[in-house]
Amino acid sequence: MTLLECINGPEDLKELSQDQLTRLAGEIRDLLIETTTRTGGHLGPNLGVVELTIAIHRVFDSPKDRIVFDTGHQSYVHKLLTGRVARFGTLKQYGGLTGYPCQAESVHDLVENSHASTSLSYADGLAKAYKLRGEPDRTVVAIIGDGALTGGMAWEALNNIAAAKDSRLVMIVNDNGWSYQPTIGGLAEHLAAIRVTQRYENVLDYIKTTLSRAPLGGPLYGTLHGIKKGIKDVLQPQVMFEDLGIKYVGPIDGHDERMVENALRRARDYGAPVLLHVITRKGLGYPEAEQNTDDRLHQVPAAGALPGTWSRVFGDEMVAIGARRPDVVAITAAMLNPTGLTQFAAAYPSRVYDVGIAEQHAMTSAAGLAMGGLHPVVAIYSTFVNRAFDQTLMDVALHKLPVTIVLDRAGVTGPDGASHHGMWDGSIMQLVPGMKIAAPRDAKRVAELLNEAVEVSDGPTVVRFPKGKVGGEVEAVAKLGGMDVLRTPGAGLGTDVLLAGAGPMALMGLEVADRLAGHGIGVTVVDPRWTKPLDEALVGAARQHRLVVAVEDNGRVGGFGDAVSRLLRDHDVDVPVKTFGLPQEFLSHGTREQVLDEVGLTPQHLARQITEAVARRSSGDARDKVPEAAAAERRPVE
Repeated sequence: MTLLECINGPEDLKELSQDQLTRLAGEIRDLLIETTTRTGGHLGPNLGVVELTIAIHRVFDSPKDRIVFDTGHQSYVHKLLTGRVARFGTLKQYGGLTGYPCQAESVHDLVENSHASTSLSYADGLAKAYKLRGEPDRTVVAIIGDGALTGGMAWEALNNIAAAKDSRLVMIVNDNGWSYQPTIGGLAEHLAAIRVTQRYENVLDYIKTTLSRAPLGGPLYGTLHGIKKGIKDVLQPQVMFEDLGIKYVGPIDGHDERMVENALRRARDYGAPVLLHVITRKGLGYPEAEQNTDDRLHQVPAAGALPGTWSRVFGDEMVAIGARRPDVVAITAAMLNPTGLTQFAAAYPSRVYDVGIAEQHAMTSAAGLAMGGLHPVVAIYSTFVNRAFDQTLMDVALHKLPVTIVLDRAGVTGPDGASHHGMWDGSIMQLVPGMKIAAPRDAKRVAELLNEAVEVSDGPTVVRFPKGKVGGEVEAVAKLGGMDVLRTPGAGLGTDVLLAGAGPMALMGLEVADRLAGHGIGVTVVDPRWTKPLDEALVGAARQHRLVVAVEDNGRVGGFGDAVSRLLRDHDVDVPVKTFGLPQEFLSHGTREQVLDEVGLTPQHLARQITEAVARRSSGDARDKVPEAAAAERRPVE
């Protein structure tokens, strides 16, 4: 039995010797590599926090002391040290462990969402709550990476934490120079300078030790200590944290477990907010990760835009657009490779801006670029655009600015779970006045609709597509206004159902149509291409059918289906509408296919429900005719 298998909880760590801790760190790294290379997951970040996480659990008493991970993808070591070794092989598998902290898994897990720059705000509130509740023996620990520290929300929290002088709060900045890619911006340069500058504490310790032996040494030391900020300015550029009024400790080697542990004990006992700055190496202990210059194997398999994926199709088309449109620029929030902008950056390096993990800034910066005469394309994961809704609404749309927002990972994303499913954008973007939303069904339509989007000059546009491989291309058999008709009822079938599928759901609609045809139900399948504004040709088509069906890979509330229903109501079309989409709940992790099956978004499920709806409609039609027939029988023969 390995030493790791004997760890059933953090309390088992506290009696281990330093040699045993070193052995434990090695076993953890071996298991991380073995598991994630098989199941997929965030490898690089977790290899970098092994000693740090061990030290945290030796110093603090979880769950009495609360541990908050920013982003949460570096919590695998935490999972292993809190009793989940036996289940670790199920990581990111359907029904298995999640890739992020999860309250349902353990009392040691608290914050579940994976959206960056939030940990300090959670920690601020927790620490204040414990103070007001009269629980002074509880400490809150927040672990935030240097990448997440680029987010504005983190600095809003720091501003308030600095004023909470008696909060028992320890903030650990895990500084590895990377978020998903090398950390971008002035803060990154500042932290890089700290890594190579002699710490001022060494100078102060020498002065204190020497002068304390001399007459008047104490007062003289006090005077010198009073000007320590001046010494810091010369020797160590981390003064910005203490200028905020937050005690700063570091930088220290995050892979020296004993050093980290000692620093954490001092921070814990300080009785006020402390920021501990640790330097770590992402991917440490796995040569393939350490030598990976793209992202230190942030994730396996790599999250980059591989050939044949939706992201790569978008990226390739961006290069083509950039060649003929010098006004088109690209913005991303620390997602250059995953969103497919690598090739654009290589071709036009001066026209791409990686703003770090700062989606709000990205959107308003795009507004500024548009005001300056350019057409920015903001490439971002669907789930993260939620954070920039106000900027989209008030900074972009209010000014009718030509900004194209490309939402990668829209819909069900798979094993990353609840906080990553891109199931909200199709609803929140419907709220934005003047917004136009495109949902391509295949690779050819990605290029087609992206080109149409960047031609829009009087307001914002969205192009949304899912994660993974692009399926086969399907050409239209006819046009209905600006929409593509993909299927008409076969010979001998009536116009029973008008099925409008948003994006890839249009292709699922074709499979549904095939199943329904076997039951004698005729289906017209339409790809709207643009889900906002809806093409009014849909109104006339609806009147020619007995049932309208809308299918989307988005939450049902306020999405494409609701827009279809509203359009038909506004035009007094009394044809019933059935909407199919994702339920308004936080969906679990699993493959895209598993999650869609769980919520009933498969051809089999849809075909059954539509068949039942048509049957009910047919029964209703028959009942409607009965009173007329009875009246005719009662009328006298003339």
